[in-house]
Amino acid sequence: MLSLLDFIVITIYLLGIAVLGIQLGGRQRSTDDYFLGGRDLPWWAVCFSVVATETSTLTIIGVPAVAYGGTMIFLQITGGYLLGRIAVSLLFLPRYFKGSMSTAYAYLGERFGDRMRSTASVTFMVTRLLADGVRLFATAIPIKVIADSAGMSFMGEPISYGQIILLLGVITAVYTMVGGIRAVIWIDVVQMVLYLLGGILCAVLLINGLPENWLQLAAQEHKFTFINLGFDIPFTEWITQPYVAVTAIIGGAVFSMASHGTDQLIVQRLLTCRNLRDSQRALIGSAVMVALQFTLFLVVGVLLWIHYGGLTPQELGLSRGDEVFPRYIIEGLPAGLSGLLLAGILAAAMSTLSSSLNSLASSSMLDLGERFIKKTISDTRRLFLSRGLTLFWAGLFIVFASLFENTENPVVELGLAIASFTYGGLLGGFLLGIIIKQARELDAVIAFSLTIFTMVLVIFGVWHSPTEGWMFVLNPTDSMIEAGGLRQIAWPWYTLIGSVFCVFLGFLLSLRHKFMNI
Repeated sequence: MLSLLDFIVITIYLLGIAVLGIQLGGRQRSTDDYFLGGRDLPWWAVCFSVVATETSTLTIIGVPAVAYGGTMIFLQITGGYLLGRIAVSLLFLPRYFKGSMSTAYAYLGERFGDRMRSTASVTFMVTRLLADGVRLFATAIPIKVIADSAGMSFMGEPISYGQIILLLGVITAVYTMVGGIRAVIWIDVVQMVLYLLGGILCAVLLINGLPENWLQLAAQEHKFTFINLGFDIPFTEWITQPYVAVTAIIGGAVFSMASHGTDQLIVQRLLTCRNLRDSQRALIGSAVMVALQFTLFLVVGVLLWIHYGGLTPQELGLSRGDEVFPRYIIEGLPAGLSGLLLAGILAAAMSTLSSSLNSLASSSMLDLGERFIKKTISDTRRLFLSRGLTLFWAGLFIVFASLFENTENPVVELGLAIASFTYGGLLGGFLLGIIIKQARELDAVIAFSLTIFTMVLVIFGVWHSPTEGWMFVLNPTDSMIEAGGLRQIAWPWYTLIGSVFCVFLGFLLSLRHKFMNI
């Protein structure tokens, strides 16, 4: 049960982060200040911001659950993340800094035209709304559990998901709207330090309470295994398991190229650096930080497994592994530290939300709005419109996240998976522009759109049966999956499949210019 001190810590965090964000944001005079921080932020702060942005509540709660119920092979994917970010730093970033581009999709506009730029920008907006709207709702789940256990109420009624989402959304929107990207990045730094400090303190407390032979106990159950070469399983199983080494490294690398090279959420941060070299340092450094962060929370998962005597979540009275760490936070930590850990969970969610709000506003204004705004409009007016767009997206996020109160809504699954089928098209569109010199705008738009449609079918319809091989079945029932032993292609392959399909299709379409002379 949480103490009064825990609630004081959480309250101080929520109020303090809004005030600090406004103070750190400084004064903006133009959209370049508001969206890019005047391109004058230190690389290490941008590095921390990138890591905090890609870290959500689902990461902090879910990664320990992976190690609790299995091993540390999830760590393999960080090797792919490093390779992917090195590729982005060499292939994409030089193009972004050449000519001082303001968004990731400005390159597509320069290479193909405004229609392709707008198409990619709108796709990004839908992706962010779905994925981060779900993450915002996910953050409300442990907070509501805590509020209910403490008997907290509002006007005589139990606190609802909608009220929690509204509180988090409003506080985040305030400092994001006023302080712009500079406030977002510096608050990201604070929030990252907060949740990592909480994770480290949690690990130290767990270790102090474990038997002296805890390392041997974990090693006997192979809990510290972090490499799975997959040589002992057939190819059909190998391609359906996400954490076989080749799948994790190759798939993780391509996924990271898409997420950190074509997603405005991350690219915007990299463009705030002072020069190309600083941007490359921030990006590659973020891969190292993510690996260390995953290691920390995977170790916490192993320590929790020993702490609870190897009991399954069901034996602990829980419904799933994701609930193990929150339970320990509430029941196993001393007063004050529980509040600090919960503040860390809130920090991860607010970091992702603030980043989404600012990147959505920047893409809306710079990729779409500038096409319809008169060039004579003043910087003050542009800044006012940019802040208005930040509030618009904040309201949309709050409304959208509140719709998920029924957690069995299938849209939740769509929101979590949508990046898998949009990233392939986005990365493919960028690679098409770089590799296929004769490709034109219509080729890119058609290839991009068909790739997204195709990946929807692949992700939701392609299954493998041990007896019947590969098959196409849209929305099979749970009984069909269990009886037939159906498995889907492992998610790290989705971005690779989509990007290859997009480039190949764009190449075929571009051939008509040569043979038809058009």
